[in-house]
Amino acid sequence: MNPWIVGARPKTLPAAVVPVAVGLAAAAGSDDVRWWLGTPALVVSLALQIGVNYANDYSDGIRGTDEVRVGPLRLVGSGLVAPRKVKFAAFAALGIAAVAGLVIALATSLWLLAVGVAAITAAWFYTGGKNPYGYMGLGEVFVFVFFGLVATVGSTFAVTERLPSLSWLASVPVGCLACALLVVNNLRDIPTDTLAGKKTLAVRLGDRRTRVLYSALCVVAGVFVVLTGVQRPSAVLGLLGLVAVGPGLAAVRGGAQGRDLIPVLGATGRAQMMFGLTFAVGLLIGA
Repeated sequence: MNPWIVGARPKTLPAAVVPVAVGLAAAAGSDDVRWWLGTPALVVSLALQIGVNYANDYSDGIRGTDEVRVGPLRLVGSGLVAPRKVKFAAFAALGIAAVAGLVIALATSLWLLAVGVAAITAAWFYTGGKNPYGYMGLGEVFVFVFFGLVATVGSTFAVTERLPSLSWLASVPVGCLACALLVVNNLRDIPTDTLAGKKTLAVRLGDRRTRVLYSALCVVAGVFVVLTGVQRPSAVLGLLGLVAVGPGLAAVRGGAQGRDLIPVLGATGRAQMMFGLTFAVGLLIGA
C-alpha cells in the first residue's frame, strides 16, 4: 500500500465522517437548511483528521517515540519518508481544512474562524511543540471536544445557523466512540509509550483502568443515544449500530495486548461507521 495512505491512517477516518453525518441528520427538519455547506464541513473534518495523523507522525518521529512500535508503520519513525515531507503534508492538510472552514464562516458567521483556529492549533500541538498536550494525557479531551462536540454541532450550525439541543445530545455518543478509537490505540502502545516518556492517558491510568475506560465510553454512548431518542425517538436505531462494538469490547475486556489490539482498532472504526450510519438514519427518519 502507498506509504502516504498508510500515514493518513485510514482506520481513524470514521472519526471524521461520523460527526458530520450525524450533525447533518440532526439538522433535518429545520427551516431553510443549506445542505451544500455539508460538503465543506466534511472536508474540514477529514482534512483535520488527516492533518492530525501526519502531524503526529512527524512530531513523534523526530522525538524518537516511534522508533519501537507495535502498531502500523509510521513514515518518519521508520525512516521511510523524510520528516520535512511529512511536516509539509500535515500543513497541507490543515491548510485545506482552513480553506473549507473559511467557506463555511463566510456563508454563516465569522465567529467560526475562532473555532477553526482553535481546532488547527489543537491539531498541531497534540504531539507538536515543546509541551504537547497528548503527552500529558489530554488527547482524549481534544478528540471528544473537536471530533465529538465541535464537529457534530458545528455541522448542524453550518447548514442551519442554529445550535439545537438535539445536536448537542447527539454529539456525545459520537465523541465517546471517537475517544474509544484513541483509547484502543494508546492501550496497545502503553509499553512503548512508557519507555519513550509519552504519558498518554492510558499510561497514566494503567492497563486495567484503560480497559474500564473503553467499556465506559461504549456504555455512555448508549445512554446518550437513548437520551437523544427522547427528542427524536427513531434515533434509538443507533443502538443497533452500537452493537457492532461488541467484538472490540470483548477483546479489550478479555485482555488482548500488543499486536492483538491492532484488529480491535479496525473493529472499533467499523463499529463507529455502523453506529454513525444507523444513528444518522434514525435522526433522519424522525425529522
